[in-house]
Amino acid sequence: MAVTVRVPMALRKLTGGAGEVEAEGTNVKDLIENLESSYSGLKSALCEGDGKVRGYVNIYINDEDFRSMEGIETPLKEGDEVAIIPAIAGGRGVNCQ
Repeated sequence: MAVTVRVPMALRKLTGGAGEVEAEGTNVKDLIENLESSYSGLKSALCEGDGKVRGYVNIYINDEDFRSMEGIETPLKEGDEVAIIPAIAGGRGVNCQ
């Protein structure tokens, strides 16, 4: 079943610049594996060596955080929209005084 995956700017170098790709997967785990087969390096950008999604990577399925669902085993259905959003930190501190 095909789902639409929104790819953040930081990972688009792995998708040939595409901000949105179509991919197959019965659950989040399958989706990541299938993305890796088409876009080498994507899995290691999203997952730790043990296969768990990195803590700073947020994955939303139809605007709902996969961690509040069934995690990596969260089922996907035809037409779902999946957004990959890495947490971003840094920048210049602001003095609030």
